[in-house]
Amino acid sequence: MSATSAAEIVFDRVTKMYPGRSEAAVEELSLTIPAGDICVLVGPSGAGKTTAMKMVNRLIEFDAGDITIDGRSVKDFDATELRRGIGYVIQQVGLFPHLTIAGNIATVPRLLGWPKARIRDRVAQLLELVGLDPEYGDRYPVQLSGGQRQRVGLARALAADPPLMLMDEPFGALDPITRDRLQVELLRLHAEVRKTIIFVTHDIDEAIKLGDRIAILRQGGVLAQYDTPDRILAHPADDFVARFVGADRGLKRLALRRLDEIELEALDGAVPDGLTAVGSTTLRDALSLMMSEGADALVVVDEAGNPIGVLSVARVGQVLSEL
Repeated sequence: MSATSAAEIVFDRVTKMYPGRSEAAVEELSLTIPAGDICVLVGPSGAGKTTAMKMVNRLIEFDAGDITIDGRSVKDFDATELRRGIGYVIQQVGLFPHLTIAGNIATVPRLLGWPKARIRDRVAQLLELVGLDPEYGDRYPVQLSGGQRQRVGLARALAADPPLMLMDEPFGALDPITRDRLQVELLRLHAEVRKTIIFVTHDIDEAIKLGDRIAILRQGGVLAQYDTPDRILAHPADDFVARFVGADRGLKRLALRRLDEIELEALDGAVPDGLTAVGSTTLRDALSLMMSEGADALVVVDEAGNPIGVLSVARVGQVLSEL
């Protein structure tokens, strides 16, 4: 695998059976993840999400079918070299407690034999990229908060500039505020480095927020639907998918649209001295704000605070009907 570029991942009728079980953990899974996309694997417990992800770097070997990275079967790679070429982030981070943060981030580059100067520069670059001051490089994992450790986990996964990252419920153990911040941070990082990411979660809201594409798995590792978040919310493939995404899927679709992406109502002399929201706010959050404040409308402003239009509850309903 080449560094820096994102990779296309293809599952071709992949099946995994565990001894002593009559039902497959993953059954004939077929899907294509375009290079540079975030693909979220989501489903109930026992749906084979983590199994499917771990077969990509062969932490779990599959029994039938194939998985390819840019057209090359993962079975054609030496297992150790394959794993070193893929970024991997887990829920509990898994940092080495006896190594400094810099030492943890440098793990894979060091194994790949990078020169010390190159490793030092890469560590400094990654600390900045994930929003940590350079001084954190000399600290140890025990000295960091859970959110900070997860940022280090992201930095370590990116250290060797892999074309693919696997993320197994990385934010599941964090409090809601930290989790939301790291979701936003992941999207920012992805916009900058544009790697292919396979992300496992049981949380459909997280899947909708992060995924370019979502694969919903049902019990037995059977693919129920694979599509963009918007299409899954608008057109669930069956009752199972409809129940899984929730009866409020119309409201969930509002989370996919920002205020500065829709046609707003005219200002008509309105000034931002009342309820306001910046253009980057989602329609869902704007509607929630209006409901909580008992308001029928709010003024949308740009990042400098200049009014650019008005959003009313009625307009939200119109947008939803147009989606």
